[in-house]
Amino acid sequence: MAVFTGAGVAIVTPFNESNEVNYEKFAELLEFQIQNGTDAVIVCGTTGEASTLTHKEHLDLIRFCIEKVAGRVPVVAGTGSNCTETAKYLSQEAEKNGADALLVVTPYYNKATQKGLYSHFKAVADSVKIPVILYNVPGRTGCNILPETAVRLCREVENIVGIKEASGNISQVAKLMSLAEGAVDLYSGNDDQIVPLLSLGGKGVISVLSNVAPRETHEICEKFFAGDVKGSCELQLKAMELCDALFCEVNPIPVKKALNLMGMETGALRMPLSEMEEANVSKLEKAMKNFGILS
Repeated sequence: MAVFTGAGVAIVTPFNESNEVNYEKFAELLEFQIQNGTDAVIVCGTTGEASTLTHKEHLDLIRFCIEKVAGRVPVVAGTGSNCTETAKYLSQEAEKNGADALLVVTPYYNKATQKGLYSHFKAVADSVKIPVILYNVPGRTGCNILPETAVRLCREVENIVGIKEASGNISQVAKLMSLAEGAVDLYSGNDDQIVPLLSLGGKGVISVLSNVAPRETHEICEKFFAGDVKGSCELQLKAMELCDALFCEVNPIPVKKALNLMGMETGALRMPLSEMEEANVSKLEKAMKNFGILS
């Protein structure tokens, strides 16, 4: 059984004026998501600026998220690292705190071989009992999990159950699913490719778009699974301008700006990320108005 089906939000981490985690706002964001149909919460991922959180902040945020969600939807904790021992530690602590599953990104900067990736993910998964979803995002990590490696991991390691595919390479994803023969739970890591990946057998999306449009992102998946492929596709196409705007600068710069424009008060970004360029803010505002989430 899949960890979740549908739209899981890769939730942002709000900061206060002192650049500390704003737990009050985070609780509000969680409620907004759940009340608007989000199917899962993915905490401390790329969109949550996990790479600039201390280990204490990282684990405190996971713990807080689990407590506030209180079992209403699955909580998937981002626990990846380019250090295998650190990834194991974060994963074990997340499991102790009640995470439903883990999202483990490919080690960045090290540029491991496929053999190294297999050993890394197996070591992390073997250190816990809860399900593990691999996260392939070569544009950020400089490292690509090849289809053969992903399928081997899902077949040979009992609790590695799926992959968040953000390579953007539809041909690679098609090869992955053809090799998998049902052994891999596939999640789109790109909001502009939800329907294409669902058509290849995907279970859903781990979404940036869901931060600002949770109901609509959920409905893209819901309609597809209900057999309304045309309706799902129409929603996907309607969202394309907004998806483009949300990635016109590196994630999560635009999505945090979008939430602030919506009055969510998620605060600034942690360095080395910087505030959005004004020309891109105008593009984002226009896309949000056209989509109907900003007046």
